[in-house]
Amino acid sequence: MPAPALAISGLSKSFDRLVVDGLDLTVHAGEFYALLGPNGAGKTTILRMVAGLLQPDAGDIAILGINTRSDPVAAKRLVAWVSDEPMVYDRLTPLEYLEFVAGLWQVDAAIAATRAAELLDWLGLAPHANELCGGFSKGMLQKVALAGALVHDPRLIILDEPLTGLDAGSARQVKDVLLGKVREGVTVIMTTHILEVAERMAERIGVIAHGRLIAEGTLDELRLRLGRQSSLEDIFLDLVAQHAPAA
Repeated sequence: MPAPALAISGLSKSFDRLVVDGLDLTVHAGEFYALLGPNGAGKTTILRMVAGLLQPDAGDIAILGINTRSDPVAAKRLVAWVSDEPMVYDRLTPLEYLEFVAGLWQVDAAIAATRAAELLDWLGLAPHANELCGGFSKGMLQKVALAGALVHDPRLIILDEPLTGLDAGSARQVKDVLLGKVREGVTVIMTTHILEVAERMAERIGVIAHGRLIAEGTLDELRLRLGRQSSLEDIFLDLVAQHAPAA
């Protein structure tokens, strides 16, 4: 049986308070998984630990069977991380940025050039490939950042609010690229406050509250849990209300 794309066990992290509380989570290879939760629930902290940007206080993370503590470099090579605040160099063009990122990952130059051209085309950036990123809108920068995250051909794509600031056309391009990657067997984990996106795109949905996984399943399974046909928005609000701390 193949290793899951992501296996989290007993994951905990505290800052001035407990943010992630003994989390267990498994995401299957080739799955589109949406991680939902109210502000402050711990979603971004969880994803930053998976991406290797934060160290857990306790627990284990394995990416396609590779433990992130015992072999962090090998694990990171399999992962792409895209935050809601795109980090792109203003003085580079999209083509130069992708060349730079591919070099960091030691991707063969010819392969990197082919991938860069494909990604820029898929994301509608080809006409702007040789323009400086400093003049781009946030939506265009978000697409450049996504292209940069994908240029080393990761097997697990982690996105934190990837559609923030995108117009409808750009959002459609990003969604099409992500669904295309899932069809290729890549795993996508995404947080979003746009519940309609999660409802339409995700194969399974996990709901986080107070750093714990309070519910998980397909949309139909979550509906069955509540005993009625409801929108994801209604399901989400009901689940979060059920786990609200007592006054």
